[in-house]
Amino acid sequence: MGEKIGMAKLWALSLVVLVLAAAPSVPAVPITLITSAVDKGAVCMDGTPPAYHMDPGSGAGKKSWIVNLEGGGWCESVTACMYRKGSRLGSSNLMERQLEFRGILSSNPAENPDFYSWNRVMIRYCDGASFAGEGYDAGSRVYFRGQRIFNAAIQHLLSIGMSSADQVLLAGGSAGGLSAILHCDQFGAFFAGRSTTVKCLADAGLFLDAVDVAGGHTLRSYFGGVVATHRVAQTLPRSCTGHLDATSCFFPQNIIGSIKTPIFLLNAAYDTWQIHESLAPDVADHGGAWRACKSNRLACNASQMKVLQAFREQMVGIVEGAFSRSKGNGFFINSCFTHGQSKVPATWNANGSPTIHNKSIAKSVSDWYFGRAEVRAIDCPYPCDHTCHNDI
Repeated sequence: MGEKIGMAKLWALSLVVLVLAAAPSVPAVPITLITSAVDKGAVCMDGTPPAYHMDPGSGAGKKSWIVNLEGGGWCESVTACMYRKGSRLGSSNLMERQLEFRGILSSNPAENPDFYSWNRVMIRYCDGASFAGEGYDAGSRVYFRGQRIFNAAIQHLLSIGMSSADQVLLAGGSAGGLSAILHCDQFGAFFAGRSTTVKCLADAGLFLDAVDVAGGHTLRSYFGGVVATHRVAQTLPRSCTGHLDATSCFFPQNIIGSIKTPIFLLNAAYDTWQIHESLAPDVADHGGAWRACKSNRLACNASQMKVLQAFREQMVGIVEGAFSRSKGNGFFINSCFTHGQSKVPATWNANGSPTIHNKSIAKSVSDWYFGRAEVRAIDCPYPCDHTCHNDI
């Protein structure tokens, strides 16, 4: 399965715009290695230190922080993780030394009106299990230390000023979005006893335990490998593992209803990564009947569209279940064919960006975070939304 969901797709999952030389209009944000984390065993898969990029806040935003967890897929076996440790997703030695911050991380008030002046941080992803692993494979010398990386990174940020924050937001996209869900209450616990406003945002992190087009459970099988390889069971929320198996507790649908810290779910109802890798993966599409549909939504026939609409209904049902009963939570589920919208300028806050009820993603997230309005936006089914920026 690790060969099926190969390195090329792992690169595609990363929602950050990664460049070696930033354009003059977008400042380059340099990398910082957390060398002190090594003594705690908080290391990337190859044993190198974890890393982050930080653009300091200014003015009224100096005591406000966004901590974004980078995405980039997973590895579900020691063999797959051995390949991964030789990439930027497994070694800080191979990471870009500078990044452009866009969308919710942008310092441009026109692009990011409510968060542009905050301290904006991107924690790099180099563990392969959504910052949740806790193990080591001596034979391959691969470290599975995602949980330690998360803890060490947050403790480091607290030591350089986040401890005095008035308001903080833990965010992430794709595998980082799943991580934001898994770690939301852990993040909140770092601020226990303080008056800090703490909330979380998961973008494209609502990975469903879906039945694929062949009647199998491709993603469940894959996640099972991730959980076993990285020894994730011991770090998952006990509110879930007390009554479900560890693989089930790696799926957000079994966690989000019990999260105490307010959280916002931003997701495309027709998540293109999930369509490609969970709903209609090549291993389940034996005759290639889905190949055209996965490349162009307009090529989907009536029976395929029925499957896609059922996938949307499953997602909507999950969001409108126990999760929606917490008044502090919010959501924006638009009927678009895409994967990740918060760090992309065109979908975050640009003219012509996606909307539900004439409200953009940026405005929706901000209204929810600052308590300006309740945001519980569920789009009408495809093809009614003409504001989408579709990938297929």
